[in-house]
Amino acid sequence: HAFIQFKISHLGYSWLYGRFNTFDGEFSYDEKNPAASKVKVNIDTASIDSNHAERDKHLRSKDFLHVDKFPKAQFVSTSFKELGNGNAELAGDLTLHGVTKPLTIAVQHTGHGKDPWGGYRRGFAGTTKFALKDFGIDYDLGPASQEVELTLSVEGIRK
Repeated sequence: HAFIQFKISHLGYSWLYGRFNTFDGEFSYDEKNPAASKVKVNIDTASIDSNHAERDKHLRSKDFLHVDKFPKAQFVSTSFKELGNGNAELAGDLTLHGVTKPLTIAVQHTGHGKDPWGGYRRGFAGTTKFALKDFGIDYDLGPASQEVELTLSVEGIRK
């Protein structure tokens, strides 16, 4: 019940959507002390999937993710701030393509409550945008394709 998806303009003519199929992570959230929330996500960059094998091969190459040299991407949170109305802001450091930069993710509380198996679940969705060049990915796809939008959707079970 977790997804990491991306969206980027393809030459300004259409949207390219994809996802990372292999990742892991953990999060903690205390509704009595949301500022203490923590998130860590590890992504296997070779698991990129844009639903086109040849394109995925190119995305894994030196032109983009260079997965042989940078097999993992990681996000580690540094702060969490509730904004009200089910919205929050998650700040942290994203390491991608060997570069670590601060990043802010707009978070929405998706929902929480008891599940049919006696557990308690909570879900979040977060979206952010960043320039590929900020992470050393400078393959020129034109001015409309400079930023990628990343969406993370997670559901966790209370321990």
